[in-house]
Amino acid sequence: MQNMLKLPSLEHLPVFVAVARAGSFSAVATKQGVAPSSVVRQVDALEAALGVRLFVRSTRGLALTDAGELLLTRAPALLDEWVDVRAEVAALGDEPGGVLRVACLPTFGRHHLLPLLPDLLDRYPALRIELDFTERLADPVRERLDAVIRIGPLKDSRLYAQSLGTQRWSIYASQAYLERHGHPASLAEVAGHRLLDKRHDPEGLGWRGLSANGLLPAEASDRVFACDDFEALLLAAIAGMGLAYLPTWVTLRAVAAGQLVPVFHDPGKRSDDIHLLRALPRPPAKLVVFTQALLSALAPEFSPSQR
Repeated sequence: MQNMLKLPSLEHLPVFVAVARAGSFSAVATKQGVAPSSVVRQVDALEAALGVRLFVRSTRGLALTDAGELLLTRAPALLDEWVDVRAEVAALGDEPGGVLRVACLPTFGRHHLLPLLPDLLDRYPALRIELDFTERLADPVRERLDAVIRIGPLKDSRLYAQSLGTQRWSIYASQAYLERHGHPASLAEVAGHRLLDKRHDPEGLGWRGLSANGLLPAEASDRVFACDDFEALLLAAIAGMGLAYLPTWVTLRAVAAGQLVPVFHDPGKRSDDIHLLRALPRPPAKLVVFTQALLSALAPEFSPSQR
């Protein structure tokens, strides 16, 4: 069916889908604000391009033919592929423009994507940006996103990946907290301190992971505050509530501003790759300039992986 469709006839495919679902030319015409004859002509043009009848038309209404049923089944995939082709062709253009849709973790987005946008939008006036801040694993194919940013092992072989850097973890506290409670001289002394921890931690990313690997004593369990949001844990640490074990990309600005002090660098020797994933083999121009700006902002703090 894909080979049967000529490019000019693809523009009529959405109208065919709308008519098939509504069961009426006039209903689609009313919704689109055009004359019914305009809708009929588009369906006629699609039938002429395919060389088959898509509808049985009678005074009682419309019914799909076998060819129409087949096309309706295949139409969503055809339309998706056409959108992808148009995006790849647009990628060859010189001027980035259109809507760029990117999904990432909320804290990562607030700390590392939002600061890029004022300059990016000033440089490229035709560009528009939509950010989806989410904890779930967003799917760029199903959700029609230009890119998603993921941290950790990659499991989806359908996607094209570009390394942005490496996530590492360290233990932090405010200077005020350390003045009140003392600076632990070793990881063993963390057992006597107030800890800020993840509330749910099935992957052992927080203090439990350090304990499970024998890096902290088992009695290091005074978790005075627990939350699953990195931003909240960061703010709690800045407020002097306790020690926080966080990724370096979360604490970068707070350390630079003197709000937090690294207590132990990279105690677990844990590293996780940070990737930008896209569905298209050739990124559109709008994604290229966004990625370049992001790489420039992240380097050299995140030591981009060469894998």
